[in-house]
This record gives sequence, structure tokens and C-alpha cells, in this order.
Amino acid sequence: MSLKITIIQTKLFWHDRAKNLEWFRSKIDSHPGHTDIYVLPEMFSTGFSMKVEGIAETMDGEAVRWMKELASEKNAVVTGSLMMKEKDRFYNRLIWMFPDGKYEYYDKRHLFRMAGENDHYSNGNSRIIINYKGWKICPLICYDLRFPVWSRNRFKDGKYDYDCLIYVANWPERRSLAWKTLIHARSIENLAYVVAVNRIGLDGNDVNYSGDSAVIDFKGETLSRTSRFGDRCETVELSMPDLVTFRDSFPAGMDSDNFSLQI
Repeated sequence: MSLKITIIQTKLFWHDRAKNLEWFRSKIDSHPGHTDIYVLPEMFSTGFSMKVEGIAETMDGEAVRWMKELASEKNAVVTGSLMMKEKDRFYNRLIWMFPDGKYEYYDKRHLFRMAGENDHYSNGNSRIIINYKGWKICPLICYDLRFPVWSRNRFKDGKYDYDCLIYVANWPERRSLAWKTLIHARSIENLAYVVAVNRIGLDGNDVNYSGDSAVIDFKGETLSRTSRFGDRCETVELSMPDLVTFRDSFPAGMDSDNFSLQI
């Protein structure tokens, strides 16, 4: 049982939702072949911005409708995070849009205080595990990567929480070594695939992004070929039999520590 995942590493247009949606649409339309999941970066319709008033949208907004239409047309999941308003609060919200128009969402737990994200957004208090085509997938957002307890693949009753971690990000070039190190660490320690999608180019605050997007297997080996700073869509096929075989031969989960997480 395999799963095809398409990662999209590209630039974003600052605070220009219409242009970003058009840009991603052109990327996806020109990419050949079928995929099961399209993964877009963090805040893919605006860039990573603290200017929430007048820019954030609601769950019936333009970008969410765009995701719904695209997922239906391509018969594939579309996922990425958006600047979202709900009542009097704002969230950095990952939307997981299924082809049938149903969706799940995850609100970013760890807000990047060094950029003031915690001053403008409310954090989430639970992660989600999505069941899709026989796979269990845990989607997270950017700064979450630095917190291994939140990402932990717990092992209980002979089963792991998930088979694949997904991180969508706007992770600056100046901290690219941390990004590259941590995405490999998360795959190795959790015996799971990691799909990590980051943007490239300058944002409206003159912060530069190198991308370094990757698909990594459960042994920490990179499967993707997307290059640093490269503007590219790439589809990578994940193998469930390979994952199961490795977990059976290296059952580290049986020796993992039990713990509870306080929110």
C-alpha cells in the first residue's frame, strides 16, 4: 500500500491572497500525474504575517473555498495553513481538505514568540491524527518541529499513533541547519515518514527562506530531490510495506516511555 505525496516549494506573494492562489493553481495544474496529497507551506495565501486585521479569513473564505474546489477537481487532499479568524480570535490553522469537501483542521500549538506570533494568534490545544487511504497522518506547523514531545509517536497496544508526520513551514534560511537536523531527527526517533514543506524567497519583512523541503523515510534517509532554493513541485511515493517491515525488525516502540502531556 503506497501513498503519493506532492510537495510544493515556492515563493509567496506578501499579503496577496488572489495572486498566491493563482500561483499555486498554476503549479499544480502543470505538474503531471496523479497524487494523493498536495502539501503547501505555512500561511500559503499570505506569507507568515502578524498583520491579521483585514487579512485573516474565515472558514467560508476564499482560500478555504479554493482548497475545496481544487481537492474535488484533482481527487486529492490539499493541505497547508492559513491565517484564520474565528469570532474575536486569530489562528494559524492547517486545513486538511478531503476530495469530498469534508475537512479537518489543526491550530498551531507552538506560536513563534520571537516574531510575536503569540501576541497576535491564539494557540491550539490538541493535535490531530488523520486516517486517509489506510495511513495515519499527523500534520503540524513550523515551530512545532522544535518540540519533540508534541511530535512524539506514542506506541500503545502494539500500534503507533501515526505513520507519517507532515510539517508545513515558513522557516528562515538563517536557521536552516536546525530545520534540516530536526526533520531528520523526528523521522528517526518516531519510526515514521516525515514530509516537511517550506517556502523560498524574501517575505515582506525581508526575511529570506531557503526551502530545504524534504520527504524523509523512517530511517532518516531523504527520498525527495527538491533542492535548496529550488522552485519545484515533486511527487514522492511512500511505502507502507517498507515501513511495517522496518518497524517489525526494529521494534523500538516497545521500549518507549509512557507519559502524559499537560496542556
